Amino acid sequence: MMGIGLDDTVAVIAAEVPGAAELFRGHDISFCCGGNVRLSEAAVKAGLAPSALLAELEALANSARRDAPEETLDLIEHILDRYHQTHRAELAWLIPLAQKVERVHGDHPAAPIGLSQALERLRDELESHMMKEEQVLFPMMRRGGSPVIGHPIAQMRREHEEEAEHLRTIEHVTHGLSLPPGACGSWTALYTGLRKFTDDLVMHMHLENSVLFARFETQSQAVV
Repeated sequence: MMGIGLDDTVAVIAAEVPGAAELFRGHDISFCCGGNVRLSEAAVKAGLAPSALLAELEALANSARRDAPEETLDLIEHILDRYHQTHRAELAWLIPLAQKVERVHGDHPAAPIGLSQALERLRDELESHMMKEEQVLFPMMRRGGSPVIGHPIAQMRREHEEEAEHLRTIEHVTHGLSLPPGACGSWTALYTGLRKFTDDLVMHMHLENSVLFARFETQSQAVV
């Protein structure tokens, strides 16, 4: 996103600003069911000064790129190694663990019913998305871009929005990744893993939307 404003909804901010989801959870601000609320309204409801909450989010956004390389080719490799491969590896164990927790604790009022299905849908869509980047978009970028590169980038942005919807579903069915008292080790490990996975995915999308894609969209417009 180009900048964070008080009129932006908390749902959009949670999906686009790395660390915003955890910040919202800490302030007891829902960004799944009540996600269409403007940031200014959410801040007041949480007993916070809107300007103070905005400043916290801007600080998160400004620090989001610090661990990513600056050069384009290095950034692509970073995204592939740090995010594509990591997402695949983590979903491979998160999904069966979610199935186990739902099966064993299905009668608990805080059970994350529907979580494994949400993760499976996200896995399938994310795999398709990453394959398009790996086989089409990133090779195009490695060659220096193309006058038509704006089209696949636009498609990737649309798919990021769909992935953000899955993140909101995960947030909803896990009650904000909130563990009940006395949660077993499997349930605890599941939510710990989910917190990292969802934070990683938001950072992944941020680096593509705000850094990598923006470079080539500007180039594409200049060529045209």
